[in-house]
Parts: sequence; structure tokens; C-alpha cells
Amino acid sequence: MSIRKFFCTFPQQLISEPLITHTLGAEYGVRPNIRAASISESHAHVVVEIEGELDQITESVDYLKQRGVEVAEIKDGEELPKF
Repeated sequence: MSIRKFFCTFPQQLISEPLITHTLGAEYGVRPNIRAASISESHAHVVVEIEGELDQITESVDYLKQRGVEVAEIKDGEELPKF
């Protein structure tokens, strides 16, 4: 098992969909853990740790990107983005 951390920016039309909390776990078998978030009616910025096998993590991140979420990996030692 691996854990990787990502900074996600959601477009307005996806803010109300449970992409992280439901879809990633149910469809890709990973365990997402939201570490920080700033959400309003017009934007959503989320820092999420995703735990699972590397191929599952990659597939789940690819899914988010395909849906229109901007995803950037946060490497070990990097500070969390300020939002």
C-alpha cells in the first residue's frame, strides 16, 4: 500500500458531487482522506491523501482529471498550498 497527497481544484459544476468521498473508494478501491479544504459556491480547493495500490491511485487521479478536476501531486517535504 502507498499513500500519495494531491492538491485538487474543482470546477464550479463539480463542487456538489461526492467524487472524492464516494466515487474514489467505491469505484477504485482507494481510501481518500481529506486533509484540508476551502469550499464555496464558486470554487473548491482540496488537499487529499489517497491510500491504495499505486495503480489504483493512478487510475483514481486519472478519473478526477477526466472529470475536469485540476490535480497536482504534493511531494514529501513540500508545504501544503495556502488557500
